[in-house]
Amino acid sequence: MRGVLLRWLILTAAVLAASWLLDGIRVSGIFPAILAAALLGIFNAVLRPLLILLTLPLNILTLGLFTFVINALLLLLVSAVIPGFDVLGFWTAVVGALIIGVTSWLINRFIGSTGRVETADYIDLKQRRGRWE
Repeated sequence: MRGVLLRWLILTAAVLAASWLLDGIRVSGIFPAILAAALLGIFNAVLRPLLILLTLPLNILTLGLFTFVINALLLLLVSAVIPGFDVLGFWTAVVGALIIGVTSWLINRFIGSTGRVETADYIDLKQRRGRWE
């Protein structure tokens, strides 16, 4: 449970960062950002796999680039449902989804289900006698 709450908090920060970086994403406060992050997480868990499966031929044809369109559409859907969270335009949604997606990827890469930072997948380098080993 702690890991889910931490991921939700970081995803909320990613939504706020995307609204700070892009003029076309507007968040009227912290509460709409929290709701947008929660709904985006639910949509990514439920709708995104279904949409990727339904558009699999198109996704294969574009070498996976159509996934950005799916992510942008989900972000636009969240903005249509949550009052106080507005995404103005498709290309703003694409860039915003890219910012939020990279942050989400980093979250999933380094934070485990217990809420702790897991470092088992990287190489631990040490300097010995002037050389990195």
